[in-house]
Amino acid sequence: MKNISISDFKVTTAISLKDLPTSIDLEASEKKKAKALNKLREKLSEHQDIMYAHNKYSVLICLQGMDTAGKDSLIREVFKEFNPRGVVVHSFKTPSTLELQHDYLWRHIIALPQRGKYGVFNRTHYENVLVTRVHPSYILSENIPGINSLDDIKEEFWEKRFEQINNFEKQISENGTIILKFYLHLGKEEQRQRLLRRLNKAKHNWKFSPGDLKEREKWEEYQKHYEEAINKTSKAHAPWYVIPSDNKEAARILVAKVILEQMQQLEDIREPELDDKVKQNIELYKEILSQEKN
Repeated sequence: MKNISISDFKVTTAISLKDLPTSIDLEASEKKKAKALNKLREKLSEHQDIMYAHNKYSVLICLQGMDTAGKDSLIREVFKEFNPRGVVVHSFKTPSTLELQHDYLWRHIIALPQRGKYGVFNRTHYENVLVTRVHPSYILSENIPGINSLDDIKEEFWEKRFEQINNFEKQISENGTIILKFYLHLGKEEQRQRLLRRLNKAKHNWKFSPGDLKEREKWEEYQKHYEEAINKTSKAHAPWYVIPSDNKEAARILVAKVILEQMQQLEDIREPELDDKVKQNIELYKEILSQEKN
């Protein structure tokens, strides 16, 4: 398999999405890719068990991408070896009535992972500078003071949101949450093919909505706002990775590799040691249990 450096996908300077690839050839057979992914997720699972026992860090995985980018299947395949207690997935859809009674970050804050656990956000707080940017009328339902019409939503409004998001991520990072953000970079033609497959296969018809086509018409607008959001919020403590996603198997390997290598850099994560007194009496405890009658 092709040697991959995760730094090739990390956003450290301003990027232009149209200049970045949506596909990558890993130079491996399907069998080899499946084997590579399996090895990565086993290592991730082992590391998460240690992190759970260590109980000082949590991990927030943020996934964004256009419709059909493969977020759901990526979550299923990358995290399938995890102990169920170690990972919690949240899929954020249209805000509920309750959620709209709070600020836009509230529902994300209460879903943050506990120490020792992974939290996966399938669509994230970035929807509030993406979908609402394409459909600014959605902002009016948030009932924000001073925002009474679309005319009140000026450029300064979005700049303030970027600042708030950066501050939010900085705060949770400083308190032990490892943040890794992935944009699944899908080509427009590949999306067309995936939408067609949803229509051509009866068992996948339920995934299709006429609204998918309406949103597809706004492809360029979404790309513009994704690019801006990534450029303004990729920080050392909360980096963005732009993952070529025309090939789902390759995208899963890349995401798993990024997560594993980033977590392995945290050298202080280790299993807690037994209390000296307990350690000294291990043989005694073994003897007690061995002599216990059924």
